[in-house]
Amino acid sequence: MPQFYDETASKKSANLSINSDLLKKARSLKINLSATLEHALALKVKQAARKTWLRENKKALKALNELADKNGLFSDLYRKF
Repeated sequence: MPQFYDETASKKSANLSINSDLLKKARSLKINLSATLEHALALKVKQAARKTWLRENKKALKALNELADKNGLFSDLYRKF
């Protein structure tokens, strides 16, 4: 699976604001804030990159699908279903 960021890059401090009650509850549950945020950001980055790629390649994907509809697929000769 392709990576959307360098997982081996060094860590960098960041200041952010968060709901105080949510922070209190997360800390009481011993939730690793850095790891949780990093995981959530990685997911958002992946989703945004996918959305951008689909938008940028919309015409090419449409043309490819039209070509396949018109001419069939190479694998059609070998498929059993």
